[in-house]
Amino acid sequence: MTAEPTAAVRPRNRRQLIVEAAGRVFSEHGYHSASMEEIAANVGITAAALYRHFPNKYALFAECANVMADRLVATLDEVPGEASVADVLAAITRATTAHRASSGLYRWEARYLNREDRRVLGAKFARVVGRVTDVVRRERPLPGEHLRAVAALGAIGSITMHRTSIAQRRVEELLGSAAMRVVATDPTAATGSARLVELPTRPVPRTRRSEILAAAIPLFERDGFANVTNGRIAEAVGLVPSALYRYFPGKADILAAACLQAAALLSQAVEQNLLGVADPHDALVALTATYVAYSFEHTALTSVANAELVGLPANLQRPLVIAQREHIAVWEQQLRSARPELDSRQARVLVHAGFGVVVEAGRRLRWQDSPGHRDAVAALLLGALGL
Repeated sequence: MTAEPTAAVRPRNRRQLIVEAAGRVFSEHGYHSASMEEIAANVGITAAALYRHFPNKYALFAECANVMADRLVATLDEVPGEASVADVLAAITRATTAHRASSGLYRWEARYLNREDRRVLGAKFARVVGRVTDVVRRERPLPGEHLRAVAALGAIGSITMHRTSIAQRRVEELLGSAAMRVVATDPTAATGSARLVELPTRPVPRTRRSEILAAAIPLFERDGFANVTNGRIAEAVGLVPSALYRYFPGKADILAAACLQAAALLSQAVEQNLLGVADPHDALVALTATYVAYSFEHTALTSVANAELVGLPANLQRPLVIAQREHIAVWEQQLRSARPELDSRQARVLVHAGFGVVVEAGRRLRWQDSPGHRDAVAALLLGALGL
């Protein structure tokens, strides 16, 4: 006698599985490029079944963002109030690396939340930053405790922004140590090296194509790539929308061209400021000063590139990813020369940690460009690298 087939049992944690899968897809492709169909496929259900749990993509996205923030808050709530800064940062590092594929959602994608949802999410992150700031102030009484706390969190959060393959335990050690060095760095004791670098002059828009690039980036930064129409870009340069296609096949091509132009400027700046520098430590100081200066001078472009690159089609992403890898390879080579105990993966993780410091410290300073701000961020980046 043959037994009748058993009916499929719906997992009790299906909603949790959906949120985890959605966090990965949103982080990998960006909010607008992610689809409910792909998220459903990652869970092994139909899109119709997904809509029984969430009425639309926005509702799912908002829950993903809040789950990630709630996870960090809950993690810190479990850490005793008298815990050391090392214990607090270690707890955050463990929670972040354990959910590496989805924990980076907040950094760029949270701008797509409505005002009230952003306010709620911001309050949760303020609790995390406040807890870290308090323990930093208690144990490391140096100037700029809030800036140092934010920068340390940037170093930890950097693991969500790249795909370097490395064991979780090892990456926790690397990021925890980097974050500890950041909070122990006095941002006011910088040497002034961040003021001494030179950046290539930003090209003056002399052609219609360059005018389009120059006009599009501020719009993308302010309103988000998906919310800016070709018509608005065309209007900004005095064209009718149809004329835009004489210069670019589509909006994504405008973004890709602007990012490639920025990558070329950064590459030129690195080459210029490393000329004649032989010592690896001095080279890293020059690289740091160059990258910080570039980040402050090209805030709109770097912000747009970091936020929107994941949503570009693969053929447009490829040359940008190659340019990014070539840039990181320069840092990796110099860092391994300065710190021979590091292997290539460890060095790469620390370089990205330094970049995370720049993003979060720059945001904390509202990207207000001044010699003091550049020096402070440069000092924190070097601290993350262990120099």
